[in-house]
Amino acid sequence: MPVLPQIDAFTDELTAIRRDLHAHPEIGFEEVRTSGIVAEKLAGWGIEVHRGIGTTGVVGVLHGTGGSGKRIGLRADMDALPIQEITNLPWRSTVAGTMHACGHDGHTTMLLGAARYLSENRGFKGTAIFVFQPAEEGLGGARRMIAEKLFERFPCDEIYGLHNAPQLAPGQISVFPGPAMAGADFFDIRITGKGSHGAMPQMGRDPIVVAMSLAAALQTIVSRNADPREAAVLSITQMHAGSAYNVIPEDAVLAGTIRTFSEATGDLIRSRMREIAAGTAATFGVTIDVDIRNIFNVLVNHEAPTQAVIEAAAEIVGADNVLTEPKAMMGSEDFADMLQVVPGAYAWVGHAGDVPVHNPAYVLDDGILPVGASLLARLVETRSAA
Repeated sequence: MPVLPQIDAFTDELTAIRRDLHAHPEIGFEEVRTSGIVAEKLAGWGIEVHRGIGTTGVVGVLHGTGGSGKRIGLRADMDALPIQEITNLPWRSTVAGTMHACGHDGHTTMLLGAARYLSENRGFKGTAIFVFQPAEEGLGGARRMIAEKLFERFPCDEIYGLHNAPQLAPGQISVFPGPAMAGADFFDIRITGKGSHGAMPQMGRDPIVVAMSLAAALQTIVSRNADPREAAVLSITQMHAGSAYNVIPEDAVLAGTIRTFSEATGDLIRSRMREIAAGTAATFGVTIDVDIRNIFNVLVNHEAPTQAVIEAAAEIVGADNVLTEPKAMMGSEDFADMLQVVPGAYAWVGHAGDVPVHNPAYVLDDGILPVGASLLARLVETRSAA
């Protein structure tokens, strides 16, 4: 079975929705227009709508007419990124400094496509739960929805999500069991020294020199403390200090991210960061404050749901185009939090284009829309009766 014929028939409408969402991107927890469109579409298709879950989240509920069965959740994220788009497409972002550079406009549209199809083909068993989540990009949208009793109000037996993947060929779908995306921490390290004239460094405690030394020392954690068989990344991505050519500043700040696939490795890195910071502070006679915050859990695909995605994907794109070799990514995804509560799986759907996500020139291939929508719809039809 290729793309579902009914979905293929309204692909032009999906493309129009996606391009409209792309032209009007909204940052996490500010998806007022987007969630309004989602709610209006769902209600127009006769789907029960619940708004305001996780601030701007929307949940749709659709009962099948085929009798009792499982409650299958489908989730899409809605938020954009603080990036200035440079594509110059006719449907480019109209909001300065904000862009759908990760394809969440496509995810939202694909889930809308699956919802429309299922609303027109209600013979499935059980219940479909459509979860439109805000604030995936490091702002904790999934955790907020869960904290606001998402799964108590809308219980799911299984839940599924997907992501566009320009790194895969068009027509390919990748999914595999076990750890699939890294857990992530963000950190801020503030070094407080003593300011002085740039010509008289002996009168101060230079936090910039300390920051450079500390940054170098932190890079030894993965190479010399972590088990080389356990993948890990510690990246310093920001350094802020000073405002004048002739002033040694009072303080300096380092910031960045940690990525791991195991809690033990994460604990080791966090512990060593604090120990190295304390030793560096003593060495240079300054104060160093370390703030490390867990942002994403490790995304772990469950065995049976993963197999369900493999089988559904084979119907849509052909078994030869379903990639099941484990290739865990260092990127992170807060759908991981939902998978800690409900068993499920997360897949990647390939599309044309070679510009990576989170790039100001990223372009989503609209040809992916009926593929993703068909995959999500078939998961409800097959798993609700399982």
